[in-house]
Amino acid sequence: QVQLVESGGGLVQAGGSLRLSCRTSGISVGFNAMGWYRQAPGKQRELVAEITSYGWTNYADSVKGRFTIFRDNAKNTVYLQMNSLKPEDTAVYYCNSGGMTGYWGQGTQVTVSS
Repeated sequence: QVQLVESGGGLVQAGGSLRLSCRTSGISVGFNAMGWYRQAPGKQRELVAEITSYGWTNYADSVKGRFTIFRDNAKNTVYLQMNSLKPEDTAVYYCNSGGMTGYWGQGTQVTVSS
């Protein structure tokens, strides 16, 4: 059974940082493409960052230079380091494996105050 469990969300002031974690079981983060998505109220879920099994990374234009996705294969965990946070980054952040029809975590709330 595949499980993705996010943690690390919270309330932070604009300009601050947060690190999200996605602990997985039932899959190997080193052999699967992993991604972070977010969904703000009234908006569609969007891709924030992704990392392939080869280590190639891709970011939404809105977070380039501020967010970094990386993984720890030994811990089977994927991370999203978020720096220079903006109020428009406020959303529920979801960990994903396998794209839109793949596996999802339960989400973690990130709120950035101005």
